[in-house]
Amino acid sequence: MKLLYSGQLLHEEALHIPATNRAFQYNDGFFETIIIVNGKLRFWKSHQERMQEAALALGLELPGYFLDVGLEHQLVELAKQNSAELYGRVKLKVWRGGNGLYTPDTNTAHWLATAVASEPAPFSAIEIGICQKINTAYHALSGFKGPNAPLYVLAGIEKKERQLDDMLLLSPQGWVSELTSSNIFWVQDNQFYTPSLNTGCVNGILRRQMLAWCAANSFTYHEVQVTPKHVFMSDTAFAINITGIRSIRNIDQVALRQQPELLHRLRVGLGIV
Repeated sequence: MKLLYSGQLLHEEALHIPATNRAFQYNDGFFETIIIVNGKLRFWKSHQERMQEAALALGLELPGYFLDVGLEHQLVELAKQNSAELYGRVKLKVWRGGNGLYTPDTNTAHWLATAVASEPAPFSAIEIGICQKINTAYHALSGFKGPNAPLYVLAGIEKKERQLDDMLLLSPQGWVSELTSSNIFWVQDNQFYTPSLNTGCVNGILRRQMLAWCAANSFTYHEVQVTPKHVFMSDTAFAINITGIRSIRNIDQVALRQQPELLHRLRVGLGIV
């Protein structure tokens, strides 16, 4: 496999990252996972916006080409080099360079990109449970991917132990927050609901697209702080991330209503069929 290390194309075997690397030492950075379809990075502008937000929150200085077509072209070429341009996952890890302890000696960003061929997510409904071991927590970095990774690892372990498709994470107050790698939406009386960012959920790319779609199509939406009972009473609920939309069949064996026609309309409207 080939990869990009701060703009340099390398074979995987040629990558050498020092032990002082701040991503390794302090998890001092963030990452983006981007879907490429037919040679185009899906929702690239939204990814750029979130990278800018994450860099600002972390005090990172991104290279200038991150904000123009330079990085986009490099990532597409990387996908081609790995035969992943028809449908693939591009993962971009960004971290603070230099040394230092908790106080860094530079804010210049280094980065690593990988690209692997993949397949679209299935449309089948999922069975999930309410996570018992950990909670989300709202803070300045909770909306980005990377800084809180161990939280989702622990949720993933619980998911595996309970033999479920996913976990529903709650805030410390008991509010519905997110799934391990997806945002959650539900519908009630033709209005859309999703947890507020104040619950500690990631501000997902498809979450952003979904809210924009609602606004553009005159659907009312609400960003809320509510308990799971509101999801149980909904007309339908679904998980949404960059790979697609999947209906939630049940939560802790409480069956939820299904609306496959609505989810098909959303997939078409968001351009993720």
